[in-house]
Amino acid sequence: MSLTFAELPLRKETIDALHLHGFLAPFAIQEMVLPIALADGDVIGQAKTGTGKTLAFGIPVIERVISPSDPEWDSLEAKGAPQALIVVPTRELCVQVAKDIEELSLNRGIRSLAVYGGRAFEPQIEALESGVEIVIGTPGRLLDLYRQGKLKLSKVTRVVLDEADEMLDLGFLPDVEKIFSSTPARQQTMLFSATMPGDIIALARKFMNQPVHIRTQDSQDEGRVVARIKQHVFRAHAMDKIEMLARILQANGRGPTIVFCRTKRTAQKTADDLMERGFRASSIHGDLGQSAREKALNDFKSGKRDVLIATDVAARGIDVDGITHVINFQCPEDEKAYVHRIGRTARAGADGIAVTFVDWDELARWKMIDTTLELGLPEPLETYSSSAHFFEALDIPTDASGRMVAAAKVEVETKRDRPVRDRPVRDRPVSKSEPVKKAPREASTRVRTRTKRVSES
Repeated sequence: MSLTFAELPLRKETIDALHLHGFLAPFAIQEMVLPIALADGDVIGQAKTGTGKTLAFGIPVIERVISPSDPEWDSLEAKGAPQALIVVPTRELCVQVAKDIEELSLNRGIRSLAVYGGRAFEPQIEALESGVEIVIGTPGRLLDLYRQGKLKLSKVTRVVLDEADEMLDLGFLPDVEKIFSSTPARQQTMLFSATMPGDIIALARKFMNQPVHIRTQDSQDEGRVVARIKQHVFRAHAMDKIEMLARILQANGRGPTIVFCRTKRTAQKTADDLMERGFRASSIHGDLGQSAREKALNDFKSGKRDVLIATDVAARGIDVDGITHVINFQCPEDEKAYVHRIGRTARAGADGIAVTFVDWDELARWKMIDTTLELGLPEPLETYSSSAHFFEALDIPTDASGRMVAAAKVEVETKRDRPVRDRPVRDRPVSKSEPVKKAPREASTRVRTRTKRVSES
């Protein structure tokens, strides 16, 4: 039975904040999780990416946190010490979750802080020393601050682990266990993930108290991909991919687009090629500094750039409304990467288009993905940037070319065009009107001397 947020036992400030940001009724995962989480029960939430997991754990955390403006603040033992901890796998997801938490809790005066690598320690330490109620962070930076004694976890009563399967893939599981072990006052633990590998289930059994496992109705099959995404797969030649991509970016109805690459080098080269062709593109990958990554993401969210070329570091945590196309410039490593990549579109009930380029040497990998997810696309059709079915399938205008601007003319200097550069003679000044002549080289006699004594026999 569908409810509205106003019908749930929430503070008026929380309901007002939800309405202010356009949230009137919960999504499926939120509707199922909130009654249990608000009753302080441990929860394992499993749902596809883009279904609203952040609010499912964010609302209960905000409801239970005591802010400086609450009557209970005076009786609180450790004022300013973190009361809730949200652990996320990537920097981008950390920024996104922190933004959502801040929007919902600002009217209550709750102080939240995002801590992640790539940024200086000092501002984060200063914020912790001045007092925060909710900390959102990546495992590495959280442990660094904890070992320095700057992050106090002894008073944390609620811990949330978001995108747990990504933690496993990135090798963060030992760090997560250390964080759990450092929160002895934990009263509630919530774990959210799109898939449930065995290691994650073992982690839940070790640190959670009789958790309720909640799966949304449309996620009974973990390999089921979002049905609202129209998926296209083309067998493409490596040298022709950039031309195909440029034409897709001119398709009718194309909005904000994310292009995924497997390697950092390919991501940067693709972004450079698109910008040279006149597209408003930017890149985000591991070789960029944190400031550059955040600027690229902010430009994409604000609409200053409408094409974002990313490695899988951005497959999670990018929550941008209205993404119409996701393009796999390189075939994903496995079915999980594929699901999380294309999950950037068709979010919150919208529709989307996913396009995957499969090179000849990637056919075996694609067949594995297709078989696991039961897509029914085992043999991608050989396609080029001039193929008629390519234009028809993606609604690309027939007059679309590979460029938005003309190619820059590059003048090649030939040997004949180069000016003659003669070296002046050093022993006398040279006038501008007098031709330069090289001084003749004097011949000298070379004298050989024996330096090694040869013994006489």
